[in-house]
Amino acid sequence: MRRTIPAPAVDVSIDDVIDRGAEVAAARRAYRVAVPASAPYGSWRSPVTAELLARGGVDLSWLTASGDTLYWIEGRPQEGGRDVLVRRTPDGRITDVIPRELNARTRVHEYGGGAVAVRGATAVLSNFADQRLYRVDGEAVPVAITAEPPTPSAHRYADGVIAPDGATLVCVRERHEASEVVNEIVSLPLDGSALPRVLVSGHDFFSTPRLSPDGRALAWLAWDHPNMPWDGSELFVAELRRDGALGDGRRVAGAREESIFQPQWSPDGTLHFVSDRTGWWNLYRERGGTVTPIAPMEAEFGLPQWVFGLSTYTFLGGGRIACFYVKDGLRHLAIVDPDARGVIDMAPRFTFVAYPTRIGDRIAFIGGSATEAPAVVVLDPNTGAHEVVRRSLAYDIDPAYVSAAQPIEFPTEGGRSAHALYYPPRSPDFAAADGERPPLLVLSHGGPTSMTPAVLQPAIQYWTSRGFAVVDVNYGGSTGYGREYRERLNGQWGVVDLADCVNAARSLAGSGRVDGRRMAIRGGSAGGYTTLCALVFTDVFATGASYYGVADLAALARDTHKFESRYLDRLVGPYPEAAQTYRARSPVHFFDRLERPLIVFQGLDDKVVPPSQAEMLVDALRRKGLPFAYVAFAGEGNGFRRAENIKRSTEAELFFYSAMLGFPLGEAIEPVTIEGRSS
Repeated sequence: MRRTIPAPAVDVSIDDVIDRGAEVAAARRAYRVAVPASAPYGSWRSPVTAELLARGGVDLSWLTASGDTLYWIEGRPQEGGRDVLVRRTPDGRITDVIPRELNARTRVHEYGGGAVAVRGATAVLSNFADQRLYRVDGEAVPVAITAEPPTPSAHRYADGVIAPDGATLVCVRERHEASEVVNEIVSLPLDGSALPRVLVSGHDFFSTPRLSPDGRALAWLAWDHPNMPWDGSELFVAELRRDGALGDGRRVAGAREESIFQPQWSPDGTLHFVSDRTGWWNLYRERGGTVTPIAPMEAEFGLPQWVFGLSTYTFLGGGRIACFYVKDGLRHLAIVDPDARGVIDMAPRFTFVAYPTRIGDRIAFIGGSATEAPAVVVLDPNTGAHEVVRRSLAYDIDPAYVSAAQPIEFPTEGGRSAHALYYPPRSPDFAAADGERPPLLVLSHGGPTSMTPAVLQPAIQYWTSRGFAVVDVNYGGSTGYGREYRERLNGQWGVVDLADCVNAARSLAGSGRVDGRRMAIRGGSAGGYTTLCALVFTDVFATGASYYGVADLAALARDTHKFESRYLDRLVGPYPEAAQTYRARSPVHFFDRLERPLIVFQGLDDKVVPPSQAEMLVDALRRKGLPFAYVAFAGEGNGFRRAENIKRSTEAELFFYSAMLGFPLGEAIEPVTIEGRSS
């Protein structure tokens, strides 16, 4: 059951708020008689608590349908960050497909994704603990279908598809051998009666193996170092013979400078895919060896393949395609008629759409907006009527506390402009004193080839409802604005992203919307790197927070996983040939310039940005005697998944900012130890 969480009139626990909803609602009405009360920005009490962020919802991903049954993945912080496969049957019953001891998560490429394949009532999933594949038939107990590897997690599987006859799985396998990591496409029987058989090998990476409707052909993507899949990849097709072997591969599309995304067969056996050959990821199809565009637009129908299993389109009846595209920072749900080459927008209330899939005559997708958190939605394309099947939040945020994203464009270096989403502070209960301007929190997203979406995120509302202004920057290099914008970061990581974050802050301060003396910057992984660059190489920000941030580019180039091991070749330059550039852009070598306090967060099991990076930063902060805090979490990787750690890191960051930016806390928070702070 979903509840609206009102603002408490007095300090109450989350259990009090949830269990005494009616009583607290009455208290809020009485409380608002004397509001808005005057209180400094940052100190406002808010019903959007860290406890709600940690335990009040789930992360929805990987939605698909088999017949009239929907399947999706729920990331549950309250269950230790476990990914759970969930099923909704035609009668509306929603159940977990797997028992608590299983975690539907793969470690291929370390980022995972595509951990599940479904056909009929059968699901095959990768289990996080041992990385073995398990088959689940309906309500039956899961059965392992791959053997235990020679060493733990040595064999990993992802991005699978079950053959039309239901007997075989084709998927990506990643083998971690003694001296190297090998990626390949394999097939294996679903009854576990034989070892996996290698179908395709010889490239550094593979993704999206997809069987034709008759099971006689296989399409797949491949790319090689130093490319990432959004730089350039190739689409191949080959005949799948009766003996299970694969014929010679034929290249359909793609090149070193052309990125291909989501090859997919239509029900009539026509191969479709997305290509950015025009500078924009658009839809194409191949017929009789001829590739033709379907709906040419200056918009993005593709995504960067940071994880497996991503999907932007699905096939409906009559040859139509349901899809979403990205334009001006927003995702638009649409129907495409390939023959008419027309695009019809649908359901404009949803500015965030993911994983569209056909279910009968309807479209299922994960959708949200600037005022609605993501939810599993089923929509009738003929009438526009929709049903919300599952919400990511177990509660409603009172709209009075919601700060809606405002897309902004601002000037940056070289006479160009960049993009961001701006969130002003918002609360019905508090107002700051006349003349006071809010502190600004600049968010630098990870990737860096990624994009921040215009969808309700409680983690942002946590700050705005306490009196912070927030700007979430889609700096040059971000996805969603075409290949040219994405390639602004080539050779310029640590330059373009830094300039855009700085100029977003300066633009807001210059317009009088924020206090230019109280601006903070924070980010995770690649966003943490930009944060550190901003604090070391500029004097724009008063403080910041680095979540598993990169401090030493050369160390990252030498010590990271295979998927990203050559990523910096394009972003910075080949290593060690460009060693001087790596040094010049690595904050670790210039910590003598650091004059700003900083809080550092790190997962001790991070394989992407190892803890050694945070430890170097902490040592430098300690030597300089600057105020800092270091909060590390055992069992966490590149991104915190456990409820208790999400809560602790959020509150610790607020506590640190209150001390550094000089505003009182409006709530009781467990203190964080700040070293180097004057008594």
